[in-house]
Amino acid sequence: MEDDAVLIEFKVRDPKKEQNLEDTLRNALEQIEVKGYAAGIRQRGIEDGRIQRCGVVFEGKKVLIG
Repeated sequence: MEDDAVLIEFKVRDPKKEQNLEDTLRNALEQIEVKGYAAGIRQRGIEDGRIQRCGVVFEGKKVLIG
């Protein structure tokens, strides 16, 4: 049996840096890659294709998940 993993990055929209929640989501997903969050999971033997990446971003009561 193969294991799966989920990486979740939570971010609050910064209006100085992002025009909308879609920008914030893009930044959250990019941060997962740039900071190499999956490396520790791969070291545990979980293949990259089995690692799901998810961003959860907020602006007040608005939420976008992707």
